[in-house]
Amino acid sequence: MITIGQLARYAGVSTKTIRVYHDKGLLPEPDRDSSGYRRYTAQDAIDLIKIRTLAGAGVPLARIRELRAASDEDFQEAIHQVDAGLTARIQELRETQKRLRRLAAGRLQMLLPEVNSHLDRLPALGFSPRWVALETDLWILVFATHPDTALELFRDQTEALDDPTLRQMYLDYDEAHDLDPYDPRIDDLARRIVQASRERYGSNDLPGQDTDSEIPALIQGAVTASSPAWQRLDALIRERLLR
Repeated sequence: MITIGQLARYAGVSTKTIRVYHDKGLLPEPDRDSSGYRRYTAQDAIDLIKIRTLAGAGVPLARIRELRAASDEDFQEAIHQVDAGLTARIQELRETQKRLRRLAAGRLQMLLPEVNSHLDRLPALGFSPRWVALETDLWILVFATHPDTALELFRDQTEALDDPTLRQMYLDYDEAHDLDPYDPRIDDLARRIVQASRERYGSNDLPGQDTDSEIPALIQGAVTASSPAWQRLDALIRERLLR
């Protein structure tokens, strides 16, 4: 016979938890002995470990009380159901873990594999870590808010990067981040971007743009927010495209 403290240590729970199980009718509370202590048997320890295991698996206490009175067949069936539920939870947790790891790396699983592949190749093309992080966040925003047009815009950009001249223009945009806003290279880059846009799209809207959406403006604002040079570059491009 053992005391409640010993029982708690053997089962890996607190004495308070054992008293809760007593109150809930899960574990019978033994009578006190002549010394005034409650004494527990090995069977109590076995029952407590079963209760602790079920509770740890997420089985509600009320359901555990029902199972304590169930037949062996019903008990086994309930255990199988609990096991299946745990398997599903484990799978969900693994998927959550993958998403968290992608998030820690600046990625979310919502991005298509081809978008991730595109982001992975940017450093090899000469783009800065800042640019890769910025593009990652922007593609997450675009695909989340405009799934119908995001792919068109994405593929237009990947095609542009396959063109050496256009790719250099993107690289120059990346490098312009740290320039003085009135550096002559800003004016030259704005001229080249406007010229390339007119050659590719004429007077048409850029691909993937929704004139009724505020997202393109939000995206452009996010791009230019960190760099006065980019802000002036954006202003010059808009001004020249309106001429």
